[in-house]
Amino acid sequence: MASKPRIVIIGAGIVGTNVADELVSRGWSDITIVEQGPLDMPGGSTSHAPGLVFQTNPSKTMTLFARYTVEKFLSLKSGGQSCFNQVGGLEVATTPERLEELKRKQGYAHSWGIEARLVGAEECRSLYPALTDNGLILGGLHIPSDGLALAARAVQVLIKRTRDAGVRYLESTPVTGIEKADGRVTGVVTPSGTLPADIVISCAGFWGVEVGAMAGVPIPLLPMAHQYVKTTSLSHESSTSGDTKSEDLPNGHLTNGDAPVDPNSATLPILRYQDQDLYYREHGTQYGIGYYGHRPMPVVAASLGETPKKVDEMNMPSRLEFSPEDFAPAWKLTQEILPALQKCEIADGFNGVFSFTSDGGPLVGQAPNVDGFYVAEAVWVTHSAGVARALAELITDGKSKIDLAECELSRFEDVQLSPEFVKETSQQNFVEIYDILHPLQPRESPRCLRVTPFYIRQRELGAFFLEGGGWERPFWYEENAKLVKDLPPEWQPVERDAWASRYYSPIAAAEAWKTRTAVAMYDMTPLRRLEITGPGAVDLLMRLTTGTVSRKPGAVTYTLLLDDQGGVRSDITVARVSTELYQVGVNGPVDTAYFTREARLQTKRSPERAVHVRDITGGTCCIGLWGPLSREVITAVTSDDFSNKGLTYFRCKKVSIAGIPVTALRLSYVGERGWELYASAENGLRLWDAIWKAGQPHGIIAGGRTAFNSLRLEKGFRLWGTDMTTEHDPYEAGLDFALKLDKSFVGKSAIFGRSKKTVTRKLRCLTVDDGRSVVLGKEPVFVDGRAQGYVTSATFGYTIGKPIAYAWLPSAVNEGDGVEIEYFGQRIKATVATEPLYDPAMSRLRG
Repeated sequence: MASKPRIVIIGAGIVGTNVADELVSRGWSDITIVEQGPLDMPGGSTSHAPGLVFQTNPSKTMTLFARYTVEKFLSLKSGGQSCFNQVGGLEVATTPERLEELKRKQGYAHSWGIEARLVGAEECRSLYPALTDNGLILGGLHIPSDGLALAARAVQVLIKRTRDAGVRYLESTPVTGIEKADGRVTGVVTPSGTLPADIVISCAGFWGVEVGAMAGVPIPLLPMAHQYVKTTSLSHESSTSGDTKSEDLPNGHLTNGDAPVDPNSATLPILRYQDQDLYYREHGTQYGIGYYGHRPMPVVAASLGETPKKVDEMNMPSRLEFSPEDFAPAWKLTQEILPALQKCEIADGFNGVFSFTSDGGPLVGQAPNVDGFYVAEAVWVTHSAGVARALAELITDGKSKIDLAECELSRFEDVQLSPEFVKETSQQNFVEIYDILHPLQPRESPRCLRVTPFYIRQRELGAFFLEGGGWERPFWYEENAKLVKDLPPEWQPVERDAWASRYYSPIAAAEAWKTRTAVAMYDMTPLRRLEITGPGAVDLLMRLTTGTVSRKPGAVTYTLLLDDQGGVRSDITVARVSTELYQVGVNGPVDTAYFTREARLQTKRSPERAVHVRDITGGTCCIGLWGPLSREVITAVTSDDFSNKGLTYFRCKKVSIAGIPVTALRLSYVGERGWELYASAENGLRLWDAIWKAGQPHGIIAGGRTAFNSLRLEKGFRLWGTDMTTEHDPYEAGLDFALKLDKSFVGKSAIFGRSKKTVTRKLRCLTVDDGRSVVLGKEPVFVDGRAQGYVTSATFGYTIGKPIAYAWLPSAVNEGDGVEIEYFGQRIKATVATEPLYDPAMSRLRG
């Protein structure tokens, strides 16, 4: 790539102009923005977006994106006016379930540093006098810093600012192709010619699918129409007739003689009535109403035709014909919650096109298969500036300060990229967008996309499956219900509240007990594994990982991948099976994309150090056989030496089990002696049956993910993406033992000078003082009455008889200190504990 790269951004909406602005602010130039519509109103989603910015979200990443959008838009001025109207936000509850949801949402706000306050029904009416007083409203959540982003105005401010800085704009210029050579982009094709480019950034919104196809990159989003209407003017005269009194209405509703009213002005908070899939904002003396309760209306962007050279508010590609029959229920519900609107009519309505994804997150980052092709798609105005800054940081610095794992373009499994999957799940996401969803709640369809070779046996044992990455994963087995009555008193599970009891069974206590006292089989197949081979395999892995992976064949290493700034990109296990063959356990498709790109670049630079990366997950399977009686089971089905001498901790070897070729790794993430046993998929069922039969005299069971999670937290094992991300370094995360500072690796220079003593925050283990209150994760943690951290993983520790929570806290908080976890608005006392809680001497693991 050129030392001063040529950048072409596709799309001049709120995302593309923000990306250009963020790049310019970092000193980058030679930027061209290509827009298929006119610059004064491009005609995409930005041109009709209502601009609501509600910051609070279960996702820390999305919340921080929105917070930066608020900060930036407040600073953007047009004619002396800000591009953000900070009227605040109000979410109301009309059901007890929603009121509880708002308590959880207040917890998210406290965790992520957003001011938020639960308010009663009367205060809801005080904040929003137009609300009904008929008892429908039970309470609300008020976020003072929320408000309205004036997106179209902000785009014009950004265009002028970036133009003044040298950014070139080509309006009414469609993109017809993406040129590539040797695996990377080289240009953007338009009817006027090809624009040479070292970096292409697709900010095309719902046209992103078509742009991605030009580059050979799947963009898993679905354009869908969403209904929005404006009412007729709510004048002083109309508001005082009927049952509604003028004093019940805010001044913002009143006309001022013949003086013009800004159609975007607002004085009331933006309002969300999520129990009925509705939201509201003022447009001067009119109301704007958005509705998610109608049927999904998928759109094929290519069918919309070319954008005309003249676009206005009533005629644009993203504004489709209104369907009144779909809005009829919303209009009736609106007149109930806002009685003053009974005197109004619908003045204008349309079905506006927005982008939706299967998991609700945006698509951000570099394409895994085309170097230099970046995307920022499925980004709503709410998160626009935050996403733009993150992408600019990624391009200029190699890393975003905000972790992008939830947004990475390459986060999806192959099966999740199919058009059929994207269409079905994105429509489901539209339907559920305002629903109350449990953090473990799985999608109901499509299911059984990926099943392991053991699935038939798991069904016979009564497995309760949840889905992840397309895989069906057992969380517990009904076959083990009979064991609950045999549990010793100290192992008895506590009664949970209704929320923590969802997608949970006390059977997990029995499965944890049997793992600790006898032996259990766990299906570890869904954990992604790569085969990295070739003469350059050792060089690649030594360069990318923090550990010494160059030891002789048979060695297994737990190690980290860091980014250039020292953040934890992933934690992995590397098994050197033979001199040029490694089996690498990684955390998902993002890791696969990283290894694949780095292998390709290394091979290109040094053919004599060629290296190949292959995902072998689907063609293999894995059983985790763990427990104090695991050796008695394994020796019954193999003549290979599984003693401490024959296969020591963190070693691997090829063995034969019941005549089946197996790669055995002496590892355990539950804290008990045992092995990960890998075989080819066609031999999986035979392997399961052989071990199951051999284990019957020893009380073997099948264990699920609920017990597994409890056991791993008792042992202090971290889960990447939950307990630590790229926002944390190894010293903060308690993983500095995985750093081998006598070798070079990516990120080493960035962590030079850091240590456990220099960190300002740490991942801490907490135990809940009352011994029974189970939290689920993301709850705020209060120190001396102030929210100073948040929970990552949480579970009940059956071995220790207490709930456990891991949490990020200031480093000044010490072991033995008391803290409080906020759960449903209540404070639960907890204590910072010494970790690991179980087997600190490692005697159980080492056997």
